Amino acid sequence: MKQIALALCLGFACPALAEIETARDLMDAGDYAAAMEELLPAAQAGNAEAEELIGVMYASGLGVERDDVRAFEWYLRSAMKGHAGAQSGVGWYYEVGRGMPAPDLTRAYMWYVLSAIGGDPDAAISQEEVVKKMTREQIEKAHVLIRDYRVWLYPFR
Repeated sequence: MKQIALALCLGFACPALAEIETARDLMDAGDYAAAMEELLPAAQAGNAEAEELIGVMYASGLGVERDDVRAFEWYLRSAMKGHAGAQSGVGWYYEVGRGMPAPDLTRAYMWYVLSAIGGDPDAAISQEEVVKKMTREQIEKAHVLIRDYRVWLYPFR
């Protein structure tokens, strides 16, 4: 099915993909304001890749004032659509507690595990590190959440 969608996309205009590639090129060139102009329409249409990139921009202060709350929200939107990189970002925010009242190791672990399932190559390392700081109860609670989210985010994995 993905191959058909890609074939259709290659044969016809795919504005969201074009906007994202243009935005990546603009980010590489350091033109973050123009990149944001390209990303916002795709993100507002629900494109997870665009949402994750906007999260990166807010997390790092690229063309915008660094804003951990906004970064987290953009990452979370993307993560809920199955974007593995954004899931790691959400896990990191929960782990360090940046932009929130306190760290939440249970949710950090949950998001790192989901990110690893989704294919993020660094998520397993993050998962191994955060679990060292957790109690048995936190780990058990995380596994309940993982089962709940996994079925929804990754029904075939």
